Amino acid sequence: MTVVTRFAPSPTGFLHIGGARTALFNWLYARHHKGIFHLRIEDTDRVRSTDAAIEAIIDGLKWLGLGWDGDITYQFARAPRHAEVALQMLEAGKAYRCYCSPEELDEMRKAAQAAGKPMKYDGRWRDRDPKDAPAGVKPVIRLKAPQIGETIVVDGVQGEVRVANEQLDDMVLLRSDGTPTYMLSVVVDDHDMGITHVIRGDDHLTNTFRQRQIYDSMGWEAPHFSHIPLIHGPDGAKLSKRHGALGVEAYRDMGYLPIALRNYLLRLGWGHGDDEIISTEQAIEWFELSGIGRSPSRFDFAKLDNLNGHYMRQSDDGELAKAVADRLGKASDASGIALLTRAMPGLKSRAKNLKELAENSAFYLQARPLPFTDKAKAILSAPETVGLMPKLIEAYAGADTWAAAPLEEKARTFAESNGVKLGAAAQPLRAALTGSTQSPPIFEVMEILGKDEAMARLKDAPLG
Repeated sequence: MTVVTRFAPSPTGFLHIGGARTALFNWLYARHHKGIFHLRIEDTDRVRSTDAAIEAIIDGLKWLGLGWDGDITYQFARAPRHAEVALQMLEAGKAYRCYCSPEELDEMRKAAQAAGKPMKYDGRWRDRDPKDAPAGVKPVIRLKAPQIGETIVVDGVQGEVRVANEQLDDMVLLRSDGTPTYMLSVVVDDHDMGITHVIRGDDHLTNTFRQRQIYDSMGWEAPHFSHIPLIHGPDGAKLSKRHGALGVEAYRDMGYLPIALRNYLLRLGWGHGDDEIISTEQAIEWFELSGIGRSPSRFDFAKLDNLNGHYMRQSDDGELAKAVADRLGKASDASGIALLTRAMPGLKSRAKNLKELAENSAFYLQARPLPFTDKAKAILSAPETVGLMPKLIEAYAGADTWAAAPLEEKARTFAESNGVKLGAAAQPLRAALTGSTQSPPIFEVMEILGKDEAMARLKDAPLG
């Protein structure tokens, strides 16, 4: 059997972090078994579905590196096929026309509320002759669901789960305007696409019992279901925007690397021993449904930052330089990218994400005259700096070798000969060369800037 999975988001908003994890688990399971991973856009809600959301979902999956097989399936375009199945069930006596008026349904709803029970259709048209239908009422088509016994789902994460059929009602398959419902559409699409494994959030578990009844009514083999516990915030409450329930594009904008976010999402609810840092190749090799836990996982930005820092330190310097240049609006600056590539070893160990890396790198590509922070101005305007800097600039102007080690040695020699500590020379150098009081080791900065640029910045420094 070829394993076939799918990710089936509704395009009513961004690709949130929980959806991204669901996509990842489906992608990994298919890749582990050398199977097929499909993308289906469930755009049947025509009011709330938007092209912008579809684009965000597609872009988010591409950025995460979760490529799908074949063409994207759009659920709305398959509505005639969904309706065809409902009519087949009607003809086979597995479904029936219901002529309940909106007023009758409202009465059922109010009665259920008064009894403190969920709304349940009472089946009044289940066995009635359509000849009794009231004039002017367009019928819906309802599933003739089993009324005794149990519907059983053997779940890959939750184990065997049962529900008494008397708790389920005869759900609507086709609305009165002939449009199919979500429940019907999902089942028909999964069947027609040959989906063998459905991996999704456990908030869909109640839907699964109803969908299983459609499979049974059609005589179709149901896929193997696995329902993943949801992601919670650090406080144990349902994940919300304040916890990190943001779109994938927000994590990209915050500077997280796709590989780091994939690794982090993998560990949110799935484990392989004590392994925390798991490459994509290892994830594909190791991923099995048995590794998914039954308890909700907790989102933790500190752990994500640590993972991202690890992957940044392991990343290619040239690729990081291109990413930083793009963030700084310098994507076409070849010389600037080359400079950043040289500087990257001293930069990437000091940042948690690309956003910080870009902020820390910006001074390298800054046009002269540099902007200066208040702290940098204070250092440069101090009387002791005003007295020392011209002499220090003169000392460096005569430097024959422009490399970090000899540049540092020259500063030490200068400090000793002028009766000051090394910091008295290094701190003004940092302020003048970067416009700030924080940077990578300043003599490395001088080497990377090169003598001409460094000397020009030193001469630009606003002393006094």
